[in-house]
Amino acid sequence: MRTETINYAVDGNEHQGHLAIDEAVDGPRPAILVCHEGPGLGTHERDVCERLASLGYVAFALDYHGGGGRLSRAEAMARLADLRTDADRIRRLGRAGLDVLLDQAQADTNRVAAIGYCFGGTMALELGRAGVDLKAIVGFHSGLGTPRPDDAANISGSVLVNIGADDPIIPPDQRAEFEAEMRAGSVDWQMLLLGGVVHSFTNPDASKAEMPTVIAYDEAADRRSWAAMLGLFADTLG
Repeated sequence: MRTETINYAVDGNEHQGHLAIDEAVDGPRPAILVCHEGPGLGTHERDVCERLASLGYVAFALDYHGGGGRLSRAEAMARLADLRTDADRIRRLGRAGLDVLLDQAQADTNRVAAIGYCFGGTMALELGRAGVDLKAIVGFHSGLGTPRPDDAANISGSVLVNIGADDPIIPPDQRAEFEAEMRAGSVDWQMLLLGGVVHSFTNPDASKAEMPTVIAYDEAADRRSWAAMLGLFADTLG
């Protein structure tokens, strides 16, 4: 397994992503862009990249805040409040990370997917709405809203979102709006709704926030949503 920190620039700012490649695998292989949770690129997303690489993918975790580190909860919330209404910037940040991934010799540019956690899921969806050729888009406890719902018609790949049924950050009305958006855009989509589960259910460190009714790890939901993602990859990436 080879891992590497890659520096790249977006709008004049330095960003630091995490690349993982299993060099025992020969030739090009499907490429997976990983978009991190709201606080920033951390151990969770790096582990996801390496887990994907061990399964025969090339994976790159982008850094949409810049600097490669983590923000405090207050800092992250302030940044995301500004970012979530600016679809153009979300898409530029996502596209810059995707360009790094596709620049790798091992990346099969015809078999590309984007996955994301929390606001990273929002970013993966926005790349699809921008018309980027993604065979699969997967969100885990992802924000579903967008300032440009009509752009769902540009999504060419298959979409899977994994959402906790009790997640107060992604409430039922946001889920309903997303369903209407996907239908209007004639998207191939599915939603895995996980009962009794709240936000950040894939991150083993989530329970450290001590906000169990809002943010908490759930081992079963983590396992089931990962399996759902791999099933979609089998259908779309080969």
